[in-house]
Amino acid sequence: QVQLVESGGGLVQAGDSLRLSCAASGRTFSSYATGWFRQVPGKEREFVAAIEWSGGSTYYADLVKGRFTISRDNAKNTVYLQMNSLKPEDTAIYYCAAGLLTGWGALIRPTSYVYWGQGTQVTASS
Repeated sequence: QVQLVESGGGLVQAGDSLRLSCAASGRTFSSYATGWFRQVPGKEREFVAAIEWSGGSTYYADLVKGRFTISRDNAKNTVYLQMNSLKPEDTAIYYCAAGLLTGWGALIRPTSYVYWGQGTQVTASS
C-alpha cells in the first residue's frame, strides 16, 4: 500500500516558478514509477511528466518539455516537479500517482496507475 501527499501548489504570476512535492508512505515506494497529471474542471486528466522507479528515465508532455523537470529522491520517498516559466494555461489541480509501471506507453496513461494523491492547486495568473 502506498499513500501519496502532494504539496507546493499556490498562486503565482506568469513566468514564476513552483516546485511540487509528492511525499509517499510505504517502504516499497522506491519500486514504483511516479507520474504527475493535471486536471481543470470539465476536462480530462492529462499527463504532465513521469519518472521510472530508478530515476533513470523521465518523460514529459510536449506542452511542458523544457519548462518542467521531474526528479525523485528515493531515500526521502519523495518525487518533485520543478515548474519554471509558468503560463496561465498551466493552471490546474496537479496530482501525483504511482504504479509498478515501465515505459512511455504505460506511464502517460492515468488508468495505468494504482495510487493517487489528493491533488494540489496551481494557479498562474497573467
